[in-house]
Amino acid sequence: MAHIDRVLRSNIKLRHLQLMVALDQFRHLGRTAEFLSVSQPAVSKMLTEVENMFDLVLFERSTRGTEPTTSGQAIVRFARSVLAEYERTRDEIAAVASGAAGRTRVGSMVVAMPVLLAGAVKLLKQRSAQATVLVEEGDLTHLLPKLRLGELDLFVGRLEPGYAAPDLVTEALFNEPMVAVVKRGHALTRKKKPGWSDLAGMPCVLPPPWASLRVKIEQTFYRHGLNPPVDILETSSFLALTTFVKERDAAGFLARSVGLHFQKEGLLAVLPIDVPIELPPIGLITLRGRRLTPSSEQLMDCLRLSAQAGRLPGKAAAKKA
Repeated sequence: MAHIDRVLRSNIKLRHLQLMVALDQFRHLGRTAEFLSVSQPAVSKMLTEVENMFDLVLFERSTRGTEPTTSGQAIVRFARSVLAEYERTRDEIAAVASGAAGRTRVGSMVVAMPVLLAGAVKLLKQRSAQATVLVEEGDLTHLLPKLRLGELDLFVGRLEPGYAAPDLVTEALFNEPMVAVVKRGHALTRKKKPGWSDLAGMPCVLPPPWASLRVKIEQTFYRHGLNPPVDILETSSFLALTTFVKERDAAGFLARSVGLHFQKEGLLAVLPIDVPIELPPIGLITLRGRRLTPSSEQLMDCLRLSAQAGRLPGKAAAKKA
């Protein structure tokens, strides 16, 4: 333990950490060498150097490439965390030196992207045009590990209770229901009273099986005495949803503000079907004890203002979180 502590505190260098992350990403010595702009023998030598420091095998080499060992995975997580903090500190110092407002990195679910987050970024840019916002789209399973590693500063999306943890700080902003959507001009948009029986008999784009929303949508079909659709495509991607809603004349489910936003843009049509699904509130997640950059603090403030100022279509009818 003392030996490993000494290596982590004193011996390991930034280039070693960059190597570990690159090897984990590419799982191949040649591609790692190309990415780092060094020779493959140099990569092999540096990896051996790191393994000798720890007196551990960190990557298994084979003709198929490289694979991190259990110890290697732990060092990769450490390397990602240190490099993320390095980038955050570097950007903050550079922003102060240049007079710019700095940089913030936010992970966003689709539910927050086109209306809530877009409105907040607009407010932030009005305060400081030089502020830089890096946005990564995904779901909680993809974004929370990045938040914990420091690769993201904050998360905005649905606050699923199953992901609550002592190291996370959550802040609910508002509740929002779901709507059913189809492509513009779909036959159902001309039907006076479309219902769940119409949805059950047509192609549908649904969340992945592990998503709580998927279970609730299927339960709603059963409550109406119907079996869920059998012609389905599973995705958490908004791009995939809109693509297949259009190309396959399918139905999909979106948060009301998102559905109304894209109806206004002429991309989708919201069906007059009640979607009685109880969902977690939309809000923010940060890592407990981690100091946020001034830009991240400002963006969070802008997200609160964007939610509170009624910029979200239909928000007034939603329950307050």
